[in-house]
Amino acid sequence: MPSVSVSVGIIFLGQIFIGTLGNLSLLGKYLFLYFRGYKTRPIDLILVHLTVANILVILSRGIPETLAAYGLEDFLSDFGCKCVFYASRVGRGVAFGSTCLLSVFQAITISPSYFRWAKLKVKAPKYISTFTALCWVLHLALNTSFSLTLTSRLKTRNITNKIDFAYCSDPRTTKGVYTGHAVCTAIVDVLCMAVMLLASGSMLFILFMHKKQVRHMHRTRGSSRSSFETRATHTILIVMSIFVFFYFLSSVMQIYVTFFGRSIILLFSLTYFTSACFSTVCPFVFMTVASM
Repeated sequence: MPSVSVSVGIIFLGQIFIGTLGNLSLLGKYLFLYFRGYKTRPIDLILVHLTVANILVILSRGIPETLAAYGLEDFLSDFGCKCVFYASRVGRGVAFGSTCLLSVFQAITISPSYFRWAKLKVKAPKYISTFTALCWVLHLALNTSFSLTLTSRLKTRNITNKIDFAYCSDPRTTKGVYTGHAVCTAIVDVLCMAVMLLASGSMLFILFMHKKQVRHMHRTRGSSRSSFETRATHTILIVMSIFVFFYFLSSVMQIYVTFFGRSIILLFSLTYFTSACFSTVCPFVFMTVASM
């Protein structure tokens, strides 16, 4: 077995172990608080959905990539290929949407009373469950077309116009479906990214104004709540920065392998590894940077 494949397998195993452990720990924390009857915050529901999506991203492609790196070939059927890539895409989309929702909700939470959207503070918590459910429904429906062309590599050995992954293949025989899916996904991603950047800018502005106005009130009665909201906002801003970094890095690599590196399977593995890095790092940021 080539040393490169062994190294790739070890890297994916490490990512699976670290990422799954971190997300399960964070998920277990919120489930423990819920079943013990502790009062939970609306933001906790978003984080639960985010951790579930992260686990889906890490396991759906991480396990097949590891098996392929250790020499197992053609171990997935047509249905298996469709399920693996479908789960991965849905998890990625929900993680994206949850991060966007998290940033918007936090921006609303810390907005002062003179902001226009401060009135949403009371209404926003009531609609979180609705928006998280819609996020799942949207990406479950949006990514259905993406998995239609995926098939086992055994069925595409004689097809030249295809994209080979380590364990599945995409003959791209239905170009219209693929193009339509790519356009829809790009539109949703751009809209979410724009909303996230707008929310980030608003939070940074609010924190800057807050620091100037209440610097002399650190030891007052209300300072503990302000301190908590500030720590929570800092954590979300860090998570968003990490997401944007890995998203753009993964997008650039995806564009490259799609148009220039179709026959290099290792590049596809590296692209997936990069896209799953956010899901791996995210729970540790929440657990270490601030008490969310």
